[in-house]
Amino acid sequence: MVMKLNWACRITILRIVLIIPFVSFMLKTNDPAIGQQMRDLMRYASIFVFVVMAASDGLDGYLARSRGQATRLGAFLDPTADKLLMTCACVLMASGRTGVDGFLLPPTVVVLIVGKDAFLLIGFVIIYFITSRIFIVPVLIGKIATALQLSMIAAILIAPEISGVLPGWVWFLRLLWWSAAVTAVLATLIYIRRGIRYIGKFEQDLVQPKP
Repeated sequence: MVMKLNWACRITILRIVLIIPFVSFMLKTNDPAIGQQMRDLMRYASIFVFVVMAASDGLDGYLARSRGQATRLGAFLDPTADKLLMTCACVLMASGRTGVDGFLLPPTVVVLIVGKDAFLLIGFVIIYFITSRIFIVPVLIGKIATALQLSMIAAILIAPEISGVLPGWVWFLRLLWWSAAVTAVLATLIYIRRGIRYIGKFEQDLVQPKP
């Protein structure tokens, strides 16, 4: 039997696919082989694609809840899409070749954010091998971390225009990216704690005699 994808999953898959043009546009933002006008155009295209992906992040969740379309596939694809997007975006924003000139993301922030996703992936694999179950339980701090990360990338992308109007934009960016980094660390600690508890409960259920 062929599994039929619901609209929530389709939108999530679209978000994953859109990472390709987003990365392609960002690779051209500082390309010396093209003119400044074209480089700016590439950044504007990146902003457009990123906004579409960020909006779809909320839309697929809304459809899954409002239409009762929550599935195990969707529960796996949604965080996977977020992690792929943020990993690519953070690495691009920190590179002098692909980042926004004058507003490069600090490497420490990238390590903390990408490290969170790496730890979660490792934890997911460990739990699956031990329990043979998929354990994905979103927590509030994780959602806050994702929202801050999306806001951080968007704020960096529009920084050349906004900083000319708001001189304090650089300080706002610094506050935003360090807030995103701190919440990523907190989310990692909470997920690790929950994973350990889940494994402990699973092992306890195994040794308990059946009634």
